[in-house]
Amino acid sequence: MTLSIPARQGDTINLARVWRDAPAFTGMAVLTSLALVPLFAAMALDVRVFQGDNVWLKPVKFHLALGIYLFSLAFFARYLPRTMINGRAWRVYAAVVCFAILAELVAIGGAASLGIASHFNSSTPTMVVVYALMGVGAVTLTSASLVMGVGIWRNRTTMLAPALHLSIALGLVLTFVLTMIVAGYLSSNNGHFVGVPTTGAVVPILGWSREVGDLRAAHFVATHALHGLPLIGWLAVRFMAPRRAVLTVWAGAALYAGLVLALFNQALSGLPVIG
Repeated sequence: MTLSIPARQGDTINLARVWRDAPAFTGMAVLTSLALVPLFAAMALDVRVFQGDNVWLKPVKFHLALGIYLFSLAFFARYLPRTMINGRAWRVYAAVVCFAILAELVAIGGAASLGIASHFNSSTPTMVVVYALMGVGAVTLTSASLVMGVGIWRNRTTMLAPALHLSIALGLVLTFVLTMIVAGYLSSNNGHFVGVPTTGAVVPILGWSREVGDLRAAHFVATHALHGLPLIGWLAVRFMAPRRAVLTVWAGAALYAGLVLALFNQALSGLPVIG
């Protein structure tokens, strides 16, 4: 299967390259996806409920989210300098990121099996330590987007159109920056709500509160900057002149960051995204 994207001299992307360019991220993405099979089985067989949801729903959500994140990193790895991805330092770093993701998923799955909270759990000294380590792991795995964004930014041999090149780099960097802003506050807030829900009304599928401020909305949009900005870049290259396309990407990055901060401020004000 191939996908063509605009570039200075044409750039046909073969999806089979994903494994070759980022074997650690690709392998972990496959493992994370395959683990959904027993998780869905557990949801069907285990009827326990925690905070209104099946105890296995949270592990499923994290496996899906981190699987998409890993595959996205593996896909974008083709635009890193070859000297970087072929180097020992990069291989070690990628392994550390994958270990952090694995540890995060094991901790969340373990908490689900016990029917307890995996996040914001200070019920015992052990859980306080586990939650702190999960925070370190979250920063570690998110840092991959920053490292890759900077690496792609500096790489002038990608043959991508300037606007698309810029959008990929900016999207990866903003993923880290915006996520750290929201997640940093979220972790210290001892919960994702700003206010006390009374009816439990939520946005379908996403689960965001429709009664009070919910920091997860800003967090969700922040973590998907690595998808949103490249989409803006792709559209700009397709329909605009090169110079205007670059300016559009910069404007899109500013608007995207503004959206995340607006959602963040709305949640802090105790207001739901959808009332």
